[in-house]
Amino acid sequence: MSISDLFDSGFQKRNQDHFAAIVRVAMSDGVITDEEKAFLDRLARKLEISENDYKEILKDYKTHPINPPTSYDNRLERLYDLARMVYADHIKGEDQVILLEKLSIGLGFKSENAKYVVDKALNLVDQGVDGDTFADEIKNMNR
Repeated sequence: MSISDLFDSGFQKRNQDHFAAIVRVAMSDGVITDEEKAFLDRLARKLEISENDYKEILKDYKTHPINPPTSYDNRLERLYDLARMVYADHIKGEDQVILLEKLSIGLGFKSENAKYVVDKALNLVDQGVDGDTFADEIKNMNR
């Protein structure tokens, strides 16, 4: 096995784990709405999740660990994806927000800041900001 094969498989595994974490948020209320499904479909294409892997993850999403990215920018990108999923059906259920707080801690955000970060993230998504603006606003909230 070449080094590029190792990198590709590791990269693919991280994408699958990230996708599973988002599925976990979508499933926190027990159903995946049409809007959530459309978002998952787009995200699966972006993350290069195969159709077979997609189906397997939907069946067994809880077995995938939450692997925090080492880069702060990548953590923000994942938080953005997760916040968009929570907001996809325009109903910020308490269970979904609590799960998002737990996932944000799993992504590497400090537990004492999780509620604040998640509130800010959901407000930004509600405003319809793009990923770059989202990252800038989250970065600037501690200044």
